[in-house]
Amino acid sequence: MSRAFVNEDATHEPEPRYALPPRESPRFDAAAARALLEGAHIGNTQSAETATGYAWGDPALIPHIEELIREAEGLGDERMARLGRRYLRKAGR
Repeated sequence: MSRAFVNEDATHEPEPRYALPPRESPRFDAAAARALLEGAHIGNTQSAETATGYAWGDPALIPHIEELIREAEGLGDERMARLGRRYLRKAGR
């Protein structure tokens, strides 16, 4: 293979890990919503989608996303609040 296509010095960051309860837990959806926003915050929504099984903008998580937006606004975390609003737009809200 041509060296033009090999980057031996490339560093590969490990996929983020998300603290999720078991899927059957009543807390799973709230944790999944948080994981999706955290994934978006670090620019890796795909890893959060894989970990949670939810796609970005899934309407099932709207109540949890709305709660996270209120929490972020209360903490002055405009970035996280903005990501939550983007999620809601994708969900059709």
